[in-house]
Amino acid sequence: MKRTLPLFVLAALLLLNTSSFASEPAQFSGILSSHNQVRAQYNQQPLSWSNELSKYAQQWVDHLAQTQNCEMIHRPNQNGGQFQQIHGENLFWASPEEFSGGVKKIQRFHPTEIVKAWAEEANFYDYQNNRCQPGQDCGHFTQMVWHESQQVGCAKAICPDKSQIWACNYHPRGNYIGEWPY
Repeated sequence: MKRTLPLFVLAALLLLNTSSFASEPAQFSGILSSHNQVRAQYNQQPLSWSNELSKYAQQWVDHLAQTQNCEMIHRPNQNGGQFQQIHGENLFWASPEEFSGGVKKIQRFHPTEIVKAWAEEANFYDYQNNRCQPGQDCGHFTQMVWHESQQVGCAKAICPDKSQIWACNYHPRGNYIGEWPY
């Protein structure tokens, strides 16, 4: 007897595999596994890659590159507007390499280096009091390991001055005041 899946189940599986969840694109090779290695250290479930979140992140970094010269500005939280923030967001910025004679080149980063920079903020996170050490940032780290987040998508853009801006967006978002990340 041949077994078949109902059509609606087959359609749902096909949709999941093609539009929402996939492995990260080659340009972001290792960024998902790096996130999940950090999350595993804190007994959190692995994230899956979301093409929709990647497109969402790309829209924002393109906006920053085109209108803000890659200034690190998070999406606004207010209601409405084209760029309203509805997902968690981590940003990373890098200046260009500058050489004598005014020559500028794009710094080369492997995507795992971006995750490592965010993960190193764990050194500044005080779990017992659920806060960062005074004068330190740790929100990138806490978003990465946020217990409710299940998906991530990332993007980068290069600015005219050869600086670059990276973004990873997370769903569901994290970093709620008064809640612990894990």
